[in-house]
Amino acid sequence: MHCQIIPHESPALSPADSPPYLPLVVWHGLGDSYDAEGLRSIGAIVNETNPGTFTYYIRIDDDGSADRTATFLGNLTEQIEKVCADLEAHPILATAPAINALGFSQGGQFLRAYVERCNRPRVANLVTFGSQHNGISEFQKCGANDWLCHGWDGLLKAQTWTPLAQSKLVPAQYFRDPADLDSYLENSNFLADINNERALKNATYKRNLQSLDSFAMYIFSNDTTMVPKESAWFSEVNTTTGEVTKLQDRQLYKDDWIGLRALDEEKRLDFRIAEGQHMQLSEEILVDAFKTYFRPGSDTDARPEL
Repeated sequence: MHCQIIPHESPALSPADSPPYLPLVVWHGLGDSYDAEGLRSIGAIVNETNPGTFTYYIRIDDDGSADRTATFLGNLTEQIEKVCADLEAHPILATAPAINALGFSQGGQFLRAYVERCNRPRVANLVTFGSQHNGISEFQKCGANDWLCHGWDGLLKAQTWTPLAQSKLVPAQYFRDPADLDSYLENSNFLADINNERALKNATYKRNLQSLDSFAMYIFSNDTTMVPKESAWFSEVNTTTGEVTKLQDRQLYKDDWIGLRALDEEKRLDFRIAEGQHMQLSEEILVDAFKTYFRPGSDTDARPEL
C-alpha cells in the first residue's frame, strides 16, 4: 500500500497545553515504510482535523529501507512482540489514558493482533482500511520494479505452508484458502492464531478486543489488489463459486471467538465503505473517519448502518 503523506510525530506538550485528543499510532502496509511521504500527508490531515494529536508511526526498523523490507520479510510473531515493547516503553504513549490506532492494509490486522496480544497502552478506537482480517486466498501481484517481491515470489506461492515461509515471508502468514483449511490450521504462524480458529481458544484475545470503544473496518469498493476484498469485513469467500459468507453467518461470529459479536451487539463494530481501488484514499473519507472515531464524545449514533 502506498498512501501519499512525512513522519510527523508531534512534539510533546505540557499537561496544560495537552489537547483533548488521544495519541494516535499508525501502522502502514506492504511495500511502504514508516517515513514514507504518503504517511506524512495523512499525519497532516490528522492534525488539521484534530489539532495537537500526537502521532506515532509504527516501525520495525528506524531505517526506512529496512522498515519497508520488513513488510515482506520477517516473523510476524516477533514483529508484533517488538511493537508491543516499543509502545509500552514510549514516554508519551505509555502514560496516556489510552491511544487510538489506524491501520492501512496489512497494518490493520497487525494492529488488531497488538490489541489482542498485549494492548498496553490500551487502544480505545481501532480503524482499519482494506485490511486482510480474514486473510488472502491469492498473493498480491508484484510490481514491475519490486525486485524484493519478485525475488521471493516463487517460494511464497510454491511453499506457503513450509516453516521457512511461515517464519520469514509476511504475506504467507496471513494466507488463508477456505478450500484448504486443514493446511492453514496446522501451519499458519499468525492469522489462525489471532482469529482464534484453532480448537484451543485464547480468552485474552477475546477480552482485549472487546475492550475497544469502537472498531471500524473499511472495505474498498473496487479493490482488485486484495483477494478477496471482503476479508476487510471478516467475510469468507468461496474460491470456486465466489459465494460470500458474511461475518454474522460465520462460526467466528456466532461463537464469538474474538469478541466481534459482542462489539457488534453493543454497536461498537462498524462496517464502512471507501470508494475506489485498494488504498485510494480521499481526504474526505479520512477526515470523516478522524472526526467520527478519534474525537472525544463523537456522536456514535451518527455512524452509518450497512
